Amino acid sequence: MLDSLITNKTRLKLLLKFFLNKETTSYLRNLENEFGESSNAIRVELNRLEKADLLVSNFNGNRKYFRANDNHPLYSEINSILQKTVGLDTVIDKILKNVGDLNEAYLIGDLAIGKASGIIDLLLIGDSIDTRFVVALVSKAEKMVNKKIRYLVLSDDEKTDYLQKQNALHIWSKE
Repeated sequence: MLDSLITNKTRLKLLLKFFLNKETTSYLRNLENEFGESSNAIRVELNRLEKADLLVSNFNGNRKYFRANDNHPLYSEINSILQKTVGLDTVIDKILKNVGDLNEAYLIGDLAIGKASGIIDLLLIGDSIDTRFVVALVSKAEKMVNKKIRYLVLSDDEKTDYLQKQNALHIWSKE
């Protein structure tokens, strides 16, 4: 849906990359390898987004690193639109808020690093989660977001070791 609103595919990839996870940073050559596009096309879009103050940059050695400007007035709106587009809002409402003994949830896999994906990978943390109920909720949510949802359930004790080896974006905590 977003590709009809934002017709520049490079710009869309950059928005997904930086605005789904505000902690994401990257530099031009890394983005070139990741996106499989020319460095010039990426550079033009990075400069446009930086000029609009949506991205901020800093130098580390001879590399210019970019990240989302989370102080921009539109940051939360863009983040919300992207979450709705990839289906995270539905996942949070239909699965995470209804599981019961869930303590935390993380987005892992491609979406956690800002890559577009047809699969939503979740890490669910809790000591006594009813996985049969999760299966039913996931099945319903998959139909609503029109994406495959994969999940991994870990206890609080197993979480630390797993997160050290995995890119993860914290998306939900028990209140």
